[in-house]
Amino acid sequence: MGGFFGVVSKEDCVFELFYGTDYHSHLGTRRAGMATYDEKAGFDRSIHNIENSPFRTKFASESTSMKGTMGIGCISDYEPQPILVRSHHGTFAITTVGKINNANEIVDEIIAGKTHFFEMRSGDINPTELVAAIINQKDNFIDGIKYAQEIIDGSVSMLILTPKGVYAARDKLGRTPISIGERADGYCASFESFAYLNLGYKSYKELGPGEIVVMTKDGVKTLAEAGKNMKICTFLWIYYGYPSSSYEGISVEKVRYKCGELLSRRDNAKPDIVAGIPDSGIAHAIGYAGESGIPYARPFIKYTPTWPRSFMPPNQVKRNLIAKMKLIAIHDLIDKKKLLLIDDSIVRGTQLGETTEFLYESGAEEVHIRLGCPPILFSCKYLNFSRSTSEMELITRRVIRELEGGEPSREILEEYTDPESERYAKMIEVIRSELHFTSLRYHRLDDMIEATGLPADRLCTYCWNGKE
Repeated sequence: MGGFFGVVSKEDCVFELFYGTDYHSHLGTRRAGMATYDEKAGFDRSIHNIENSPFRTKFASESTSMKGTMGIGCISDYEPQPILVRSHHGTFAITTVGKINNANEIVDEIIAGKTHFFEMRSGDINPTELVAAIINQKDNFIDGIKYAQEIIDGSVSMLILTPKGVYAARDKLGRTPISIGERADGYCASFESFAYLNLGYKSYKELGPGEIVVMTKDGVKTLAEAGKNMKICTFLWIYYGYPSSSYEGISVEKVRYKCGELLSRRDNAKPDIVAGIPDSGIAHAIGYAGESGIPYARPFIKYTPTWPRSFMPPNQVKRNLIAKMKLIAIHDLIDKKKLLLIDDSIVRGTQLGETTEFLYESGAEEVHIRLGCPPILFSCKYLNFSRSTSEMELITRRVIRELEGGEPSREILEEYTDPESERYAKMIEVIRSELHFTSLRYHRLDDMIEATGLPADRLCTYCWNGKE
C-alpha cells in the first residue's frame, strides 16, 4: 500500500516530518524515505529498507541531522521514494501512492522522447520516477499533474516538494485520501487524518477527488478544484486504515463496530464468547458482541515487544509461521469453549485455517468464523494492496475453479458475488469444510456499504464484485 506526510513551516519541520511519517508505518513494510528543503542548504534526502527494523529506528539519525522548513516523507510497500528530480521545472522531490497499470505503454511513449529511466531491482520501472517523467512533459506542475491523472490507468496521489512549497494532489477518483492540517506556524498534508493531531495540528480540509493544492508557510492555495465523481477504497475502513483515522468525515473504528453489529443481526450462532483476530478483527468483534449480547473475550494476545513489525520472508510457509508466532493463546479461554472469531477478510485462508486447527488442539469445541467484508473475488486494479493478491492465489477463485471445472465466465463469477445464490452457498461451504470451521459467514456487500454511511456509487468495491 503506502502512505505519505508532508509539511511546510516557518521553523524547522524535521521533527513533525519524522513523526508524521512514522504514523504511517502500518501502511508499508519495505521502504521509507524523507526529503527536506532548506533555503540555505537546499535539498536533502534519505531512503532506508525497513523490512527488519521500524521507521523510527532506521531514521533516528536523520531526525536530528536533516534540516529544512519544508519536507515530505513516505512509507512504501514497493519502490524506494521520495525520489529527487532535476528537470526544466527545477529540482524537486516527489512521493506517490497508487498503481499504474499501463506503465509500459507510458514508458514507451516517453522513451521515444529520449528520456532515460532507472529500473528497480525487480526489473520494473520505479512508478514514482515514471510519474515525475509524465509531469515533466508539461510546462508547469499543474498541467503536469493533471496530465498524469489523465493518462494513468489505475490511480496516483502525490506530494511534490519544491523550493516554493509542497504540492498535494489526490488521485482523480479519490481512491486514496489526503487530509490537510494547520497550526500557527504552518501546514501539513497526510494520508492518515490522525497523523498530525498529536503534533499540534487541527484539521483544515480534506482534498476532494482530483484536487490539487500547494502549501506554503503562509497558506494553502487550491490550484485545481475537486471533481464530482469519487470511488474511495472501501477496504480503508475494513482493514487498511488505522482505527483512529477517518475518511470523508467517517470514523474507521465506528464503521468496523457497525460492520460487527450488522454481522450479528444476520447470524444465528450461539458461541460462548466472541473474539477478534488481533488486531484486524477486534473492532468488528466488539461491534458483534455489543449487538448480540454474547461476551467479548481475548483468547489470543498479539505479542508486540519484540515484533515491532513483521519481517516477511518470500517463502510463504515461513510467512505463515511468523504470523502465527506473534499470536499467544490463553488456554483457559479456549478449552471446552465454543468460539466465534472475527477477522477482516480471508485471502488465501492458510493462516486462519492453521489458527483454527490450533484452537481445536487446545480444546475448543467449536470455532465459528465471521468476516468483516464479502468474499474477495478480484485482485485490486487501482492500488498496490499486498492483501489483495493475485486472483490465482485467492481461496475463493481456487474453490470456484474446482467447482466449475476451470476458469469461470464473468456471468458465472457474478453469481458467486450474490449471497442469495446457490453458487455462493456452495463456495462458502467448500471453504468452511476445507478450513475446518464449524460455520462460516461473510459480511454482505449491502450491509458493508450501509456501515460506511456513504452511497454505493461513491465507494470502490471492485475486489468484491468486480464492478468498476
